[in-house]
Amino acid sequence: MDAFTLVSTLIVFGIIIACVLLGLFSRRSALDILDWKPTRSPQVEAENEIDDVEQMLAAQNELRRRLGKPERTLDEIQAEWRGS
Repeated sequence: MDAFTLVSTLIVFGIIIACVLLGLFSRRSALDILDWKPTRSPQVEAENEIDDVEQMLAAQNELRRRLGKPERTLDEIQAEWRGS
């Protein structure tokens, strides 16, 4: 192994070890350092998920109506996923 490879490898490992040690011994969390706060509350996220599911079900039922198939309900889909 030549000198350049050895020095480069040691520098990379040194940087990795320094980052790990900084993370372990830092008194503040990364969220505190970045001052990160969620943009939406969990309630808003849950409402958005429910709206998305309703929109997908409506789009699927519209396609099924065009094809002459019966519409599906959310309960039918949940029962299919549960294996009941």
